[in-house]
Amino acid sequence: MTALLHWVETTPLAIFISQSTYGFSALDMVHVAAISVVFGMIAILDLRLSGVAFPEFSITDLSRQVLPWTWSAFAVAAITGMLMFMGQAVKYSANFAFLVKIALMALAGLNMLVFHFITFRGVAKWDHGVAAPLSARLAGALSLAIWIAVAAYGRFTAYYMFP
Repeated sequence: MTALLHWVETTPLAIFISQSTYGFSALDMVHVAAISVVFGMIAILDLRLSGVAFPEFSITDLSRQVLPWTWSAFAVAAITGMLMFMGQAVKYSANFAFLVKIALMALAGLNMLVFHFITFRGVAKWDHGVAAPLSARLAGALSLAIWIAVAAYGRFTAYYMFP
């Protein structure tokens, strides 16, 4: 695996990213902006699900408005994240904070899948004017907590990079 990661970081694109004056910094700036949009959009929906905010909006209407922004920003964040990974693939693969961030993102994805394929099926009963069921409130609270942790571990990643 280390040989594959070493090969990745020696590709011309990875070398440009890691050695150019602004390559990594520009990617990082776009990555952070995209993650901010992802987190903000997810937070809006999660706060509504958990019953903390936005009770005047139906969950389906809110979902229709925020999910396109969420998925678009997530695509940008994923692309920029992969490009940044390429520049130091070996170091990232051994970075505790980075590995926790990736695991948390997988957990967030699992939470989302369970919510959409199980809990969201009955949304018509609790879409507007009624508190979401406990399963939806828990899914929203868990999602919000996971994404806060993803952002924190994403930030910690820089502090765990060793030469």
